[in-house]
Amino acid sequence: MELIQRPRRLRGGDTIRRMCRETRLSADSLIYPIFVDETLSGKRPIDSLPGQYQYGLDTVNEAIAECIAAGVRSCILFGIPAYKDAVGSSAWDAEGVIQKAIRTIKAAYPDFYVITDVCMCEYTDHGHCGALCGHTVDNDATLELLCKTALSHAQAGADMVAPSDMMDGRVGAIRRTLDAAGFEDVPIMAYSAKYASAFYGPFRSAAGSAPSFGDRRGYQMDPHNRKEAMKECALDVEEGADIIMVKPALSYLDIIRECSDAFDVPMAAYSVSGEYAMIKAAAQAGLVDEYRIMCESALSIFRAGANMLITYYAKELAQAIQKGDIG
Repeated sequence: MELIQRPRRLRGGDTIRRMCRETRLSADSLIYPIFVDETLSGKRPIDSLPGQYQYGLDTVNEAIAECIAAGVRSCILFGIPAYKDAVGSSAWDAEGVIQKAIRTIKAAYPDFYVITDVCMCEYTDHGHCGALCGHTVDNDATLELLCKTALSHAQAGADMVAPSDMMDGRVGAIRRTLDAAGFEDVPIMAYSAKYASAFYGPFRSAAGSAPSFGDRRGYQMDPHNRKEAMKECALDVEEGADIIMVKPALSYLDIIRECSDAFDVPMAAYSVSGEYAMIKAAAQAGLVDEYRIMCESALSIFRAGANMLITYYAKELAQAIQKGDIG
């Protein structure tokens, strides 16, 4: 048979397949989520996230050391405070759990890149992402709290802040606050298109951040919407976001692709707790090859246009990249 085009020529062996890869992964693009519990000594397994832990301030550097050993160079911190109130005041306390964690990490590993989640849900006694007016989150009143929190993180030594609350105008407010305090070089990674997803369940258990009433659909995005994600990303870029994010990742690969194509800033994605837990559960049941599914899932996110990935598999993926199984 006379065939001029034979695409299989470029699939005939491992070497040529690697040479022709269109999507390449790097461990430098992986960000590991770390939960720090102010009341904990040592570390505690997270039942909803097999293989993950809550760390005390006395053990958080164990997590950092493991990241470095695996080739991961950055993390994002989530705090579990000893004290919660209606406005989440411990979120911006200079002696709060995240502020202490930042200083602890930086004292031992000054070059390790520390990103902090900026939100109120882990710090409020009602579990919502801001100050309440009745049973509704007050957008504008919450901006002040987010600004104080982001500034306290920068003052403690955070390399980047990542507001995840989905309040209108928070990127611009945080940018102005940081700049006015002399932290104009601290970047903002905005959770720009954060959907009101069912995939967050295990995280809320791990972070103790489930709302005590209602849900977050009044401020997180409707999963039906695509154009709204473009609008949210555009607003965040206009307000000064250095990096935009889509969350969750796997069910929103189309959104990652569109936003990556549309905006000339780096694109982050968050492979959230429910995605991780499903792979773990399916692997435990003997239904899938966990290692291959882990690699393929991450690859799909980068192929869709992500430049960086927050993932509970960061350490394992970094090792897979080093072995040449993905990358």
